[in-house]
Amino acid sequence: MATTSPDRIITLDVIRGIAVMGIFSVNIVGIAMIDAAYMNPTAPQGYDQADVMLWAANYVLIDGKMRSLFSMLFGASMLLVIDRASASGQRGWEVHFRRMAVLALLGLFHYWVIWYGDILFIYAMTGMAAFFLRKMRIRNLLLVAALLFVWHVATNVGEARSLEQVASAARAPGATGAQRDAWQEATNGWATETDEFAAAQVEHYRAPFIERVSDISLWGPYYALKRSFPETLALMLLGMAAFRSGFLGGAWSNARYRRIAIWGIALGGAGCAMLAWAEWSSNFYAPLLLLSFNVFGIPFQLLMALGYAARIVLLTRRAGWLRDRVAAVGRAAFTNYLLSNIVGTLIFYGGGLALFGALDRVHVWLFVPCFWIAMLAWSKPWLDHFVYGPFEWLWRSLSRWKLQPMRKSRPAPAA
Repeated sequence: MATTSPDRIITLDVIRGIAVMGIFSVNIVGIAMIDAAYMNPTAPQGYDQADVMLWAANYVLIDGKMRSLFSMLFGASMLLVIDRASASGQRGWEVHFRRMAVLALLGLFHYWVIWYGDILFIYAMTGMAAFFLRKMRIRNLLLVAALLFVWHVATNVGEARSLEQVASAARAPGATGAQRDAWQEATNGWATETDEFAAAQVEHYRAPFIERVSDISLWGPYYALKRSFPETLALMLLGMAAFRSGFLGGAWSNARYRRIAIWGIALGGAGCAMLAWAEWSSNFYAPLLLLSFNVFGIPFQLLMALGYAARIVLLTRRAGWLRDRVAAVGRAAFTNYLLSNIVGTLIFYGGGLALFGALDRVHVWLFVPCFWIAMLAWSKPWLDHFVYGPFEWLWRSLSRWKLQPMRKSRPAPAA
């Protein structure tokens, strides 16, 4: 396995770095625009063809793929942490559950105070469940992951069917006002938005910090976990299987990685492109949006994620300044994830520049390269002098109930 040090696997760092950069490129829409804009580029007023094309590009190339990679890497890294803790004489289960408990608390703070799109709480709680499955054979990990995907798909098919029934009732001749209102209420805020709903959102996010935070739903993290748990656990188990097989560590042959990259990206990309076209052709019909994101799109997202991972592994075979920069972003992924959301909310929320809802999709996305450059610029110089990223250090210190050494020790001068 390619490593930068005895305890670093560079393929994992590079994949994680690319994943966290890609995640921000879709998160920025959730931070800067009304909620429905994430799934429906025609929801915001004043959209144009360029906004729809940018949505399609993000949908086909990034959305769901980077989150899948990040979730798989979380499962792989979990195995590494537990194994290394046990090898050093510590109790692996205790180290893991302390880390997950602290991550859950940080995730709750992130959700309630910074941004509602938090994944940290979901990862922490799912990681606790994944611990009990970590010793399964690769074949069994894949089997359980498949069953979890079936659970996730079945739930969303049921929701889409119920949504279609509401839509049919609202569109039927002689539909009552209550039936039409039920359809609007069922889609408002995620697939469509009335002018009143959108205006209320803009007012909320541009409000002063204290007023906005005091209006956050306390039960939001629970509902997010309930909705995401089966898929997230399945992806973590896939990550464990991929790590144990040597796939994520770079142990396979170049020819094998090349085949996976070509077929995974080609087939997955073609499938996602067809789904994007279907959504666009349907005028972003809500039941189809739900099915495309959470049912039909899952196998294509997985194919692309595995194809991306294989391609990245091949690229890490060659050392270079860009590989090292991206690997540093991955080593400080926790900090880069949190800092990008903090800075993003300072730009778009009240208490900062309050630009929420003021820019279209294209202009919002122009911030993305700036954030990518910032991640690449600071991560490596910081890690050249310090052992951890700032939030990685905080997480580790809280988990171990002791301040961890931060600055790297300098080598002794030659005699």
